[in-house]
Amino acid sequence: MSLFENEDFKKTGKRGIKKPEIKVLWVFICFLAILAGGCTPNNPYRPSESGSNTFYTTFVEPPKHLDPARSYSSDEYDIIAQIYEPPFQYHYLIRPYTLVPLTAEEVPLPVYLDKAGRRLPEDVMPERVYRAVYGIKIKKGIKYQLHPAFARNAEGGLMYANLTGAGVKDIKTPQDFPVKGTRELRSDDYIYEIMRLADPLVESPVLSILEKYILGLKEYADALRADLEEVRKDRRAKAGPSYNQTTDEKENPIALDYRRHPLPGVEKVNDYAYRIVLKTKYPQFIYWLAMPFFSPVPEEAIVFYKQGALADKNITLDRFPVGTGPYMMENFNPNMEISLARNKDFHHEAYPIAGDKGDKETGLLNDADRALPFIGRIVFKLEKEAIPRWNKFLQGYFDNSGITSDSFDQAVAISSAGKPGLTDAMREKGISLITSVRPSTYYSGFNMLDDAVGGYTPEKQKLRQAISIALDYEEFIEIFNNGRGVSAMSPVPPGIFGHIEGEEGINRYVYSWDGLRKKPVRRSIEYARKLMAEAGYPGGRDREGRPLVITFDNPWTGADSTPMINWYIKKFKLLGIQLENRTTDYNRFQEKMLKGNFQFFSWGWNADYPDPENFFFLLTGTNSKFKFQGENVANYSNPEFDRLFKIMENMENSNARLKVIKEMIGMAQKDSPWLWGYHPVAFALYHRWIGNVKSNAMANNTMKYIKLGALERENLREEWNRPNLWPVAIVLAILVLGSLPAIIAVRRKRREGARR
Repeated sequence: MSLFENEDFKKTGKRGIKKPEIKVLWVFICFLAILAGGCTPNNPYRPSESGSNTFYTTFVEPPKHLDPARSYSSDEYDIIAQIYEPPFQYHYLIRPYTLVPLTAEEVPLPVYLDKAGRRLPEDVMPERVYRAVYGIKIKKGIKYQLHPAFARNAEGGLMYANLTGAGVKDIKTPQDFPVKGTRELRSDDYIYEIMRLADPLVESPVLSILEKYILGLKEYADALRADLEEVRKDRRAKAGPSYNQTTDEKENPIALDYRRHPLPGVEKVNDYAYRIVLKTKYPQFIYWLAMPFFSPVPEEAIVFYKQGALADKNITLDRFPVGTGPYMMENFNPNMEISLARNKDFHHEAYPIAGDKGDKETGLLNDADRALPFIGRIVFKLEKEAIPRWNKFLQGYFDNSGITSDSFDQAVAISSAGKPGLTDAMREKGISLITSVRPSTYYSGFNMLDDAVGGYTPEKQKLRQAISIALDYEEFIEIFNNGRGVSAMSPVPPGIFGHIEGEEGINRYVYSWDGLRKKPVRRSIEYARKLMAEAGYPGGRDREGRPLVITFDNPWTGADSTPMINWYIKKFKLLGIQLENRTTDYNRFQEKMLKGNFQFFSWGWNADYPDPENFFFLLTGTNSKFKFQGENVANYSNPEFDRLFKIMENMENSNARLKVIKEMIGMAQKDSPWLWGYHPVAFALYHRWIGNVKSNAMANNTMKYIKLGALERENLREEWNRPNLWPVAIVLAILVLGSLPAIIAVRRKRREGARR
């Protein structure tokens, strides 16, 4: 039969294929397309980002403050430390932690003066010091990032100083302004930021600490508070009964005049030098000058962001920082993505030319003296759930990752010697593991003001010591941290002066020393029960036979917190003590701590700077949470401990200081206001294409040192995420074979109909 004699061709235009069969084939084709599309890599990035010099990482919670005067969170520091530059920074490679210049020309030695203005020696006793002066010289030629706050008109005035709602209708970020400018960094910018710390509208969390040291800062803060009340009073009087303070200050933000009052503790020398004057000797102050609180903030930026038209659109310094650092804010979407781009006006800074022993052998000095930064962009992706975050890391879509309990066994293998290493699967991918003991202390404690668990009598000391023994933190670390921690003997973590290793450093009220194995051994539960009896609670009951009930306040609201709470209850039960759980949300928990309405709690502290003073102040009476809203959550108050603290806090590191520290540790161990808990060990994973990685717990501005191989990453992503079409082919074959009888039946029926 010729082509034109085929009836099917006349009806369909295709030889031998009928309409029902066409529909069936189209279904197959569409199904194949859907399955194949579903097997494509789950790439979370835009095609334009392919092969880019971009570092991809994650964040779990949106940052609250990116204003350096307000921010006091490690998660926020991960962002702002790449943008702002205080005068000093920590050397990236050298240990112990060492300060080096950043924008300053050098790290100054303080000048100590007596009342007559005469210079005193460096090792002078603190009580002889009337003033301590830090002179800081700034490098010339450092410029701010391009920003509309610096843009000026033909007359030299600020171009965007009088914005209206209509004028910013199409503006979503500062980058949307058509004209941007820059200028050189000046000493005024550092002075201005110190003044901002005293601004009551800023609400800096460190003002109460710095007021004790910087000359005149407290009086200056009081004067600004009075100015603020005067402004508010004047506005209320003008507006009348309809005045709404919140609405008014959002539409017309208040800008206090910092120059109305003197601040004798901060002196400008010239455009590139300034002095900070302290009321006493305080050697730890130099570390404060490496924190974001002392970064420069240009007055132009505050004038720019204080405009109500921008505040209405949530364009503020808290979201869009302005700095001199290697990176600048590119995109701020806290519910999805935050990205930083290289600051094209970044001043010259080179990778370190020296490091610790072994750094050269591991390649950490291969880029010595090369200009920073190496990475062009940093992208922080919001990933709240651990499993998707982990899977995307394994796919190569995130460059680094922590290790949760769920993924620990997949990532880490413990050797016969008890040392952590990578599993075969991780090594095959070329992933590297970086571990380090953090300068942090996670602890539980007692409210020393409580009648049942507080107090300083021998009986109360023994009660707390017994509980300290029963709460086996070695077990806690193994169960809940996969072994990632070191049991604490005192507040001072490893790596900080005053941490004592070996037999001399153990807490003898909780441990004994095993000389054969050269390690501390927790005292037995029988010994703890003996202490309970001596404390007046044999078997966990008082002399009238009533059980001892202790409440446990914590903010652990997550579902995975229940096993930890049950662990605490179980350990207290070993002593016959009934632990009554009182979990609340974090805000309610904080309120209980402030009001002293608790008995037993859990807390933690990360070092602000590498000095024992930053940990011992957590136990000083003058820093009580209940009495003075300080960080002494246990409300511990031992006059002798406080006396020794005043001696120790202003001493240089020396044998004399270490002797005082040992006395303080001994007192705190005996009083046992804390169950000393543990110092966490951080585990971090990096892909093979990431280089120059070294853990530095004190430095936050380390992204500028990291480099990556974008081409290698792209190739491995493609290899690891290549779609597997075999399942599609198998399913398609099954469907085709299953449909053949129906197709044959349809064709037979149509032929029979044609014959009839």
